[in-house]
Amino acid sequence: MIISIASGKGGTGKTTVAVNLAALAAEIYGGEKRGVFYADCDVEEPDGHLFLKPDIEDSTKAHTLIPKVDPDKCTLCGKCAEACRFNALLVTRKNVIVFDELCHGCGTCKIVCGDDAVSEREREIGVIDEGKAGAGGSGRINYVAGVLNVGEHMSPPLIKIVRERIESAAKGDDIVFIDASPGTSCPVIEAVRDTDYVVLVTEPTPFGLNDLKLAVGMVETLGLPFGIVINRYQDDERGRELLEYMEDKKLTVLAEIPLRRSIAEIISRGGLLIDEDMEMKNLFRELLNRVILYRGDQYDEI
Repeated sequence: MIISIASGKGGTGKTTVAVNLAALAAEIYGGEKRGVFYADCDVEEPDGHLFLKPDIEDSTKAHTLIPKVDPDKCTLCGKCAEACRFNALLVTRKNVIVFDELCHGCGTCKIVCGDDAVSEREREIGVIDEGKAGAGGSGRINYVAGVLNVGEHMSPPLIKIVRERIESAAKGDDIVFIDASPGTSCPVIEAVRDTDYVVLVTEPTPFGLNDLKLAVGMVETLGLPFGIVINRYQDDERGRELLEYMEDKKLTVLAEIPLRRSIAEIISRGGLLIDEDMEMKNLFRELLNRVILYRGDQYDEI
């Protein structure tokens, strides 16, 4: 089962929810009944390692493929540039210019070239870190994270590689938690696509509500089942406004994490809420019950 944790904006507590769910699932299942995986697909600013503290066993460079045009074969017909929806190629009177940073690596230019003049070459975009994590060095969590190179903006190819790594390692009954990028653009869609359930994390602020509406629209368009976790919730005007929106839309509220100084202190020193706050552990256990065994609107108890 693949569960993605996403949010319409940054700073809502998405990673807090993702790492605590992964750690609790690993504690319950012990790595024996079902394997537990955590994939940090927030590749522009991965921070799951701050809480899970993994032992990195392997770190490999990640690449995307970009076109390489053979000037001896190219007839400057322009079909490659016409087919590129990202404007990554420019055909001049003398040659074809490839803008590496604009290329999404889709390979369309190679397919449409009738002169067999387009091949592909690798371009490094980041690093994939893999290892084990878990309380007390238990290693019960299989950890994979993508780290985008500084200055690199093409994150979807790296997210795709992270997902391929973790999905090839996970078996049918294993549980995969995907920590997606914030927002509703291409990186998020690449992270949450085809997952079994999406947990949307929001906060009771004007920006939080606005971006939650965008995130809800995204997952509804993708046709993915989802529920909502409200972080830093308190019963005030903003909190009630958020709940009213969800009630009007008939959205599922999975959990409400209260606004509390002690919670902020645990997070600020890189701690896990399930390890240091029993009330939070019970909250995440209930959340896990509702999410991890989701099956067609049916919930089972762990």
